[in-house]
Amino acid sequence: MGSSVLKAPSTSLFFMGKSDQQQNLFFSNLHFSRSISGRPCKLSLIKPFSTSSSSSIANNRKPIRITATQQIDKPIASSSSMSPVPENPAFPIMVNGCTGKMGKAIIDAGVSAGLRVVPVSFGSESEAGKVVEVGGKEVHVHGPTGRESLLASLFEENPDMIVIDFTVPAAVNANAELYSKVGVPFVMGTTGGDRELLYKTVEDSKVYAVISPQMGKQVVAFIAAMDIMAEQFPGAFSGYSLQVMESHQASKLDTSGTAKDVIKCFQKLGISYEVDQIQQIRDPKQQVEMVGVPEEHLLGHAFHMYHLTSPDQTVSFEFQHNVCGRSIYAEGTIDAALFLAKKVRSKADKHIYNMIDVLREGNMR
Repeated sequence: MGSSVLKAPSTSLFFMGKSDQQQNLFFSNLHFSRSISGRPCKLSLIKPFSTSSSSSIANNRKPIRITATQQIDKPIASSSSMSPVPENPAFPIMVNGCTGKMGKAIIDAGVSAGLRVVPVSFGSESEAGKVVEVGGKEVHVHGPTGRESLLASLFEENPDMIVIDFTVPAAVNANAELYSKVGVPFVMGTTGGDRELLYKTVEDSKVYAVISPQMGKQVVAFIAAMDIMAEQFPGAFSGYSLQVMESHQASKLDTSGTAKDVIKCFQKLGISYEVDQIQQIRDPKQQVEMVGVPEEHLLGHAFHMYHLTSPDQTVSFEFQHNVCGRSIYAEGTIDAALFLAKKVRSKADKHIYNMIDVLREGNMR
């Protein structure tokens, strides 16, 4: 294997102090750097200080700049070199709810990631028989009847299949029961339904699943940080009042699951607040004028605001996270599917995972 030499970007260091202190510090650091890297380093000192004893401290406090340029050895692959073959992620996904905007966004994201889309999707009675073209694929929508036998057949044909559910709140529990009965691994991004029953059904079935009401990776990281704060500093906001406002497209029927999760953190921090106090905004006029949602995103957005005020009204805190469009959720959902497929291949424990597990795995693309 040969090597080539690249010139790394120059680095400038600034140090305030006397001339002799600057040069001593600089050269000791240079020796330390070279002893670690073992690479040649070219240095230039710009505008060195006068070492005259008459120099005042004030004059000696002008900064000196030291510029360092280092050579980096870059390996050149030879024809005989071998590199590890990456795992092929091209497993099949079945996206239920493909007629909706979120379902379509997930299929597009899946195709971009190199996944194979099963050309069947479960939908409502009124959607049965439809053919949806999305991501360059034709997907046939199957109604509520005969789902179990069809899903079992698809799973037999595609044993590495991952089901992704972005349907409607009313279908959450029945769909989870179906996936659990067949034993197919699934990602549940649909909010609503009886969540306690949902978790019990899946836990009892010992099936692989990622369940999360929030698939946006950065939003999940924010919620996780809030949860850590609540665990570390319980009661820190005792006595504070809380106002919560959430705005979503008019087609979203249930209360934001993300807002519910953040409220749980505030409750641990000592704030008395119930979910039914959340101010839901679904009217487009209010969304534009009061919330500030761009008109082009009225049909797909998620704005959240949490405002805390101290008992004497002298201190306030405000947290916001605003999302326009659906790409953040679609990408996060595909990351969850990749994570779950990896767990299945490695024969990891069969249980319910969440998006924090996905984040911790470092499976982000």
